[in-house]
This record gives sequence, C-alpha cells and structure tokens, in this order.
Amino acid sequence: MNKIKKNDIVRVITGKDKGKEGKVVSVNIESHKVLVEGVNQVKKHQKAGRVPGVNESAIITREMPIDISNVALVVGGKTTRVGFKVDDKGNKVRIARKTGKTI
Repeated sequence: MNKIKKNDIVRVITGKDKGKEGKVVSVNIESHKVLVEGVNQVKKHQKAGRVPGVNESAIITREMPIDISNVALVVGGKTTRVGFKVDDKGNKVRIARKTGKTI
C-alpha cells in the first residue's frame, strides 16, 4: 500500500519549491515520483507543427515529477508521517502519525 496517493494534499519539504503545497496529480511507484500541481514547474520550448493543430511555436510551463521522499502529507494544516493500522473490519487504513486520525 502506498503512503502518498492521488488527490492527497502534500507540502514540499526540500528543494527549490520548499514550503509549497499542492494536490497530487499522479504517483509513479516504480520510479518513486509524484506529480504535484504548481510545484517543480519548468518551461518547455515547443516548436511549431509538432502538436497537431498547433501552428505556432510557444513556451509552455508544465509540472515535472518530484521524488516522493521530498514531499510530506498535510493533514489538518500540518505535515505528518503516514502509518498503517488494521481497523475493526479487517481493512488496512492509513493513519496520520501526529494525530492518529484515519486518512
């Protein structure tokens, strides 16, 4: 089971975007990367005619993946580590280590 999932709110804890928060767009478990809205943005120069229907060149700003170890889950406005426990029904659930609440 993964500690960070899609649609979680995370805060960047290291790097050029330290302190920024955003929603997780996607998680790549094989490469240990997450894509977060508004974080790790880069500019890409797009040539004309490369994309169907686009006849002009442009500079596109897009997010790039960031390592999953560089983000922390935000619960109740504070960053927390993630733990797991088995509930009454036998399901494995994520819990916030600081508060003990289920996520």
